[in-house]
Amino acid sequence: MDLWQLHIFVSVVDKKSFSKASEAINLSQPTVSTHIKELEEHFQCRLLDRLGKTTEPTRAGLILYDHAKKVLALRDLTESAMLDFLGQTKGNLKIGGSTIPAGYLIPKLMGAFTQKFPDVTMDLSAGDTLQVIDAIKSGKIELGVVGALKQDPAICQEKLTADEMRLIVPIGHKWAGQESIECSKLFSEPFIAREKGSGTWQSILNSMDRAGFNSQDLKSRVTMGNSVSVIQGILNRVGISILSTIAVANEIETGRLHALSVKGMDLNRYFYLTLPRKRTQSPICKKFIEFAKKTL
Repeated sequence: MDLWQLHIFVSVVDKKSFSKASEAINLSQPTVSTHIKELEEHFQCRLLDRLGKTTEPTRAGLILYDHAKKVLALRDLTESAMLDFLGQTKGNLKIGGSTIPAGYLIPKLMGAFTQKFPDVTMDLSAGDTLQVIDAIKSGKIELGVVGALKQDPAICQEKLTADEMRLIVPIGHKWAGQESIECSKLFSEPFIAREKGSGTWQSILNSMDRAGFNSQDLKSRVTMGNSVSVIQGILNRVGISILSTIAVANEIETGRLHALSVKGMDLNRYFYLTLPRKRTQSPICKKFIEFAKKTL
């Protein structure tokens, strides 16, 4: 058994296919099969089952997969630490972000960071807050930026940058000429909700409840999965919603949408840098965090 064989095994499990794994790591399929067979001979048990077009790990394979991921992560951390000692910033950093950070904040940081450190490669994955946190806990990504605080002992969070949310209505709406609106009036309008795992949506509901209203009384018969969909929903008069002004800056500037404050509601929030509590950060990760704090 060697690290390369573990890398191949993890690739097959992740891709659920020998052929897809061989393409991803630039090896022939017979070579991949040979390495997996050698691993199975080493451990004297079957590690993978071919189920039609997909490949799934056996119970023994799941155990090996879990430990192999940790071994490979430690390998990457070791290489990064040695390069850092030698004055080189080189390697890969996997980041995750909820909708607004992944769509607007993190790409801006990635561009500037990779210009400063051209030997660094970066992977960005997007999801809702809960999905990003799950990816951090499982080790799929090293850090994330999300829009809500979560009470989870496996992670630690700190404020990274502030965000302003406002009520967004289409031009021609009866409130489009106003600067602010009473919170009580929101409950008479069709409202576009976000999916359950959205940090933005949870912040909105919490703010309404703190203002003395029952957020469950909103007429939110339509739920959409991301800010892009919500924006299109507002433009097509499906309903109104509260969004980050970062996400709608272009539509407001071009006069397609109008933003209002809501009296009695605190719509200021933060995006939170989120890290695994017990995993050691790579030197690249530490540099990116320092860079992000100085830039935003």
